[in-house]
Amino acid sequence: MTNDDRASVAACVAGLADDSAFAPDFDALVDRSGTASAKWEKYAGRDVLPFWVADMDLPTPPFVVDALRERLRHPVFGYTETPIAAVDAFLGWLARRYGWQASPEWLVWISGVVPGFTLAVQMLADQGDELVIPTPVYPPFLKVPPRCRLKGSLSPLVRSGSGRWEMDFDDLARRLGRRCAALMFCNPHNPTGRVYDEDELRRLAELVVGNDVVIVSDEIHCPLILAAEKRHRPIAALDDEVAQRSITLFAPTKAYNFPGLGGAVAVIPDAGLRERFDQTVQGLAHGVSPLAYAALAAAFADQSGWLDALNAYLAANGARLQRAVAGLPGISTTRVEGTYLAWLDARELGVPNPADGFEAFGLGLSDGAEFGAPGFARFNFGCPRAMLERGIERLARAVASFHG
Repeated sequence: MTNDDRASVAACVAGLADDSAFAPDFDALVDRSGTASAKWEKYAGRDVLPFWVADMDLPTPPFVVDALRERLRHPVFGYTETPIAAVDAFLGWLARRYGWQASPEWLVWISGVVPGFTLAVQMLADQGDELVIPTPVYPPFLKVPPRCRLKGSLSPLVRSGSGRWEMDFDDLARRLGRRCAALMFCNPHNPTGRVYDEDELRRLAELVVGNDVVIVSDEIHCPLILAAEKRHRPIAALDDEVAQRSITLFAPTKAYNFPGLGGAVAVIPDAGLRERFDQTVQGLAHGVSPLAYAALAAAFADQSGWLDALNAYLAANGARLQRAVAGLPGISTTRVEGTYLAWLDARELGVPNPADGFEAFGLGLSDGAEFGAPGFARFNFGCPRAMLERGIERLARAVASFHG
């Protein structure tokens, strides 16, 4: 990218903070037919509403679209170095949100979070035989151990007396004390919607440091904090000891809804870890596209009210779904603190595979078995309210039939 290109992207990004430039209409139904949407094509030709994959049916914000249009004014889309505008936007984002003063040298830009944590574990595989993973967790995590020829050491989350999902620290301590290649961590947690408290993060950090283990932390959903009292904090931002044993993966692609464009950034403070990771990436993964860089820079630079409006809308959706589930027999859920994903416990419905059962009633959910938790299902409520209400109606009809 030339200096003129950088200047044009920076100029576009600089104008994104004007709240009056848009008024989000999250109630508007978006027709995704004809776009080869993986979410909708799964049920093409069938009367099934898709609430499965983590892809919102809400429009990408206009300032991200404008940044893409600006980049499209140039007729060449060649291999692209990381634009200064993207680096500055991300470092400013870390500083504003977390007071984390990261160095540009800590950053490795990659094609996506999933390739990022797969490559990180592959790089670390020679350090042990087991990969510790708290479960349930979204399916790409569980595919990493066999790909990297490691044994998955799965540490089940537990439901506390307050009803929320929590890490079992005694179990984690036992697993991390063995020959462990790394710990994979997800915060905010997909699929339970937990945003871990600082005291939980500190307990986990103590285990990581005490056992000299590297933590690979997927924090892709961190802008999506729905509970007013919750604050997300990257575990690597707690102190230098855990930071030096961390690979933290960020991307605004979920919150600003452009997952198909890809792009992410790994924050790796330790120079040795970073060099090994960068060499692994260079050997096995393609780079970030010029359009992805434009979208990343625009999203990380955003200081408008768009994200606050989105989180308020999603919080209302989550609360509506939670109330609906509370009124149904044989099924339960917990409060979603972050993400736009509800984790439904359908084990008492008496249905061998709840996801298949719901699908028969026109409701397409993610199968909990793929997350390591048979009998559960994940419901993506990142959609217009009218679509959610249709989904709730189908959920209620399905549960009534199962209990009939």
